[in-house]
Amino acid sequence: MTGTNRILTSVKYGYLTVFFALLSGLFYPFIQGGTLDYTIYGVIILFVGLAGGIMIYKASTSDKKRGIYLGIGLGLVAVSLLFVLELTGRPLF
Repeated sequence: MTGTNRILTSVKYGYLTVFFALLSGLFYPFIQGGTLDYTIYGVIILFVGLAGGIMIYKASTSDKKRGIYLGIGLGLVAVSLLFVLELTGRPLF
């Protein structure tokens, strides 16, 4: 990996982290005087869902490991959904 590719990769992941932090309500604790706990949980939930989506995409483009990618992807999306339900205090079943 060349230096330019490493810089682009780090910028890409930095952009995703900032975008997810803003999406999960980064400014809400500062306005309401709360803590950043829910923002951190929100960013983690979004990254788990993103990883699941990437794995589902890889399942659609791969011929040899389609079942593995699809199983892992759907599992990560389900885990993300369970995290959201747990965070909001709703019953799982």
